[in-house]
Amino acid sequence: MSPRFLLDTHVVVRWLVTPEKLSKEQRRVLREAVRRSEPVAVSAITLLEIAILFGQGSTRSEIAVEELLGELDSNPALQILPLTMDVAAEVAALGSSLRDPADRAIVATARVRRLGLITSDQRIIESRLVATVI
Repeated sequence: MSPRFLLDTHVVVRWLVTPEKLSKEQRRVLREAVRRSEPVAVSAITLLEIAILFGQGSTRSEIAVEELLGELDSNPALQILPLTMDVAAEVAALGSSLRDPADRAIVATARVRRLGLITSDQRIIESRLVATVI
C-alpha cells in the first residue's frame, strides 16, 4: 500500500514523542492510516533536520537523537522517501516562496509524490504550495 500523507519534521517528532501536541485532525488522519495499515511517508531530509535540531547539546527534547532516529528506522508505519532528481528539480521550481531548505525539500517531496502534507508550519500552510492537514 502506498502512503497518502507526508509528515513534516515537527509532526514526526510530536507523533513519536508527544502525540497529544498534534491537532485533532492530525491525530485522526494518523490514527486512520495506522488502522488501515497504510504507511505514512517521511522525507529523507527530515532525518538530517532531526539530527541537527535534536543532536548533541540540544535541549529541545528529553529523548536522545539516537532513540528518535532508531524509532524512525524501526517503525513499520513510517516509510522514508529519498531525495531524488525529481524532488531536486521541484525544489528549484518552487522559487523563493519558502526560504528554509528543509521545508522546500519536504514540500517538493509531497508535490512530486502527490501526497498531502501533515504540518503545523504556518509558512508552508500559507504558501498553498501543497495540500495540508493542519
